[in-house]
Amino acid sequence: MEPLRNDSGLLTPPQVVWQPRQKFRDRVWLHVVLFLLTVAMTTWVGADQYVAFLSDFTPPARLPLPIGALLVRGFWYSGTILAILGCHELGHYLACRYYDVDASLPFFLPFPISITGTLGAFIRIREPIPTKRMLFDIGIAGPIAGFLVALPALFVGVAMSHVVRVPADFTGFELGEPLLFKIAEKMLWGTIADPYSLNLHPMAFAAWFGLLATALNLFPIGQLDGGHISYAVLGRYSTYLTFVMIGVAIVLAGYFSASWIVWTGLMVAMLFMFGPRHPQVFDEHVPLDRTRLVLAGLALLMFILCFTPAPISELIRR
Repeated sequence: MEPLRNDSGLLTPPQVVWQPRQKFRDRVWLHVVLFLLTVAMTTWVGADQYVAFLSDFTPPARLPLPIGALLVRGFWYSGTILAILGCHELGHYLACRYYDVDASLPFFLPFPISITGTLGAFIRIREPIPTKRMLFDIGIAGPIAGFLVALPALFVGVAMSHVVRVPADFTGFELGEPLLFKIAEKMLWGTIADPYSLNLHPMAFAAWFGLLATALNLFPIGQLDGGHISYAVLGRYSTYLTFVMIGVAIVLAGYFSASWIVWTGLMVAMLFMFGPRHPQVFDEHVPLDRTRLVLAGLALLMFILCFTPAPISELIRR
């Protein structure tokens, strides 16, 4: 850019026109591709789950239905889990749009070599969140939206499940039951005594995974939803809670279930990458209003209802 000369012939600095970056601009094709891949992976996993549901803990000699029919029934799982994860992330996204905080559309994460077919979903928040109220509302909007979908899916899925006798030589994995899952099972099926067990319909399994994802996101650590909420409530004192919950995660991995190892490792890595302190807002010392404190209590209740100390453990019957 060439310098300009004024009327007296003196040089003046170049004129720079500042243009603010446009918000909420995304490579939509990338989000669509990831979503379609996640649909494919979760539908395939759902079809496999439907075969297991029909077999009642006994490996089938052949497929009980044609592959096309199984893939259609795979939507029991994929439709449910994508609705839970999608509404969770859209809750964050719409809250960002409301406050004009730049954020991406949801990224869905396909993962074929797993019992879920997906690692979940996330959005990127691309600018600092200036106030505690905005941070709190954006942080809690996701868990509430996802929970409101997971709750009816849980009761419908458990109602579509059925009780069967577990074979004496059965070897497999046992899913830890969150408190809310136990409540739904008790209400719909009563007490189930050994050697019987509830054979989960794929929708019930999707709801179980949705509850687990909600609990994991509500861990009050770092950049997780629970970390945003705890910082908005406690301010800088939330750092101490972060260290406590890291210790809790290590205990869970060491004494309750090895399925916590990967999640604990991710949280520790996040601690080293981003530091233990939450990014500061300018009104850190201003307390939240009563309504938001009540919602923080609701978030704690959701965490308690969705949490299980042993999500997946090996079960061997002889």
